[in-house]
Amino acid sequence: MLRIFLQRCLSAIPVLFLVVLFTFILIRLAPGGPFDDERAVPPQVLENLNKRYHLDDPIHVQFFDYVKHLLQGDFGPSFKYPSRTVTEVIYAGIPVTLELSLYAFLVALVFGITSGVIASLKPNTLQDYVPMSAAMIGICLPSFVLGPLLILVFGIQLDWLPVSGWGVTPGDKILPSITLGAGYAAYLARLSRGGMLETLSQDYIRTARAKGLSGWRVVFHHALRGALAPVVSFAGPAVAGLLSGSFVVETIYQIPGLGRFYLQAAFNRDYTMILGMTILFAFLIIICNLLADLLLLWLNPKLRGRK
Repeated sequence: MLRIFLQRCLSAIPVLFLVVLFTFILIRLAPGGPFDDERAVPPQVLENLNKRYHLDDPIHVQFFDYVKHLLQGDFGPSFKYPSRTVTEVIYAGIPVTLELSLYAFLVALVFGITSGVIASLKPNTLQDYVPMSAAMIGICLPSFVLGPLLILVFGIQLDWLPVSGWGVTPGDKILPSITLGAGYAAYLARLSRGGMLETLSQDYIRTARAKGLSGWRVVFHHALRGALAPVVSFAGPAVAGLLSGSFVVETIYQIPGLGRFYLQAAFNRDYTMILGMTILFAFLIIICNLLADLLLLWLNPKLRGRK
């Protein structure tokens, strides 16, 4: 396990470097600049701004200078918020984004695994068709459609839940969490159902039933652990998707997380903010996939020799 962990950490270094390189090149190739706005900036002022932020240097000089500061933990100043650094903005937004992603992941786990297990107990019956049909709807309905629908029904028509903000009341976290987690709950439901159907057909499950064990004991004590292997494999990409998918949800519900800062940085061509948040999300995605792989190896030791 330790060897696999170290190998993955070492392989993450060139991946992060390529993320930095391609992001740096792409944002420089995009038309416009961080100081282009509706008002005309005098040439002398624009020249001074470019000199202040070293944007008049050759692009390779800018890149290596950025990497040098990055290795020291400095993401640079924000062009949109001159009085704040990118690190300060990240520290302000990351707790909200992580909290939202955690709630959405819990929603996905609870509803997804529960629906999949229930559907697998009686395949090709109404008990199977209903949750799997709901799962298919969840897969086909993106968050930018589901969010406004939930706001319309539960926020405006029924007036049960708030439709914007974060942390004012516990209720304002319900709709964003459901919006973000619903699609992944649908995928987990189908994966759980498939894993359970495959596990329930194994010989050791028949042996457990032949010994007279109750149905729920067979499911939870014997079958569920083996059936969760595809769920665990999907957990890493799911968490990564929840983190990156929070952009849309945070915008819909006016949540002050990293997603809103990221979108504002893209619209304002805030080079350092885009770079800093891209690196952060790439790092979080690598960590999520690594933890999912280690958990899968712990659940199934047979896989350790293949890594």
